Parts: sequence; structure tokens; C-alpha cells
Amino acid sequence: MSTSFTLYRWKNIAPDKVTAMISRKVVSGAREMLVQVYLKKGAMIPKHAHESEQMTYVLQGRVKFLVAGDEVLVSEGEVLVIPSGVEHQAEVLDDTFEIDFFSPARHDWLGAKLTRDDSNETATT
Repeated sequence: MSTSFTLYRWKNIAPDKVTAMISRKVVSGAREMLVQVYLKKGAMIPKHAHESEQMTYVLQGRVKFLVAGDEVLVSEGEVLVIPSGVEHQAEVLDDTFEIDFFSPARHDWLGAKLTRDDSNETATT
């Protein structure tokens, strides 16, 4: 039986500057996507929806989300789960570092020009 894996190192992945206030580092598998997101205070994420279920884990800072019309404040150490297809938007209240997890992967992001880790390790056993 053959298995394949890839090891990524966040420190080797250059951030993709989405706007002057938002940058991200993306690692994607065949079905899931993990993203480090850096948000500056005052950044706004416009209302949108996508096929992917989204989990947002705030490691530092605070973000006010509007999810399906309900306001929710997500702070350090908290995880917000947004179901597939649900409209949401966000306002960044403090400089924030978060991890976003998407399943399935956001193929609209993968089509964008992203800087990848050039030193990832791929192995097959």
C-alpha cells in the first residue's frame, strides 16, 4: 500500500497580501484547507457565503461576525463554526491572528496567486 504526505512549515510560507489590512498563509490538501490569517484593526470582510464549512479559531484579537443576521463576538481562544452556504461578514476589532479551516477547500482561493512553501517535504511510502 502506498501513502503520500506533505509537510509544510508556516515559517517558510510567504504571506499572500489580500489587502493592506489582510494577509494569509494557505496550506491545502485534496479536501481541506488550513489558513493562517493576519487582520489589522478596522479590517472589514464583506458579506459572502461559500460551499465550504468554515471554522475560525481566534488565537489573538477580537472579531465581530454577522452570521445569518446574528451578531457574535469571537475572542482569543474561541472557535466559530459557520455552516456551508450561510452568509457571513466580519469587522476586526483588534489586530487579530486566527486560523481558518475550510472543508471542502476554497477553490476560489486556490486559483488566486498564492505564495507557497518552496521547501515542503513530500514523501511516498
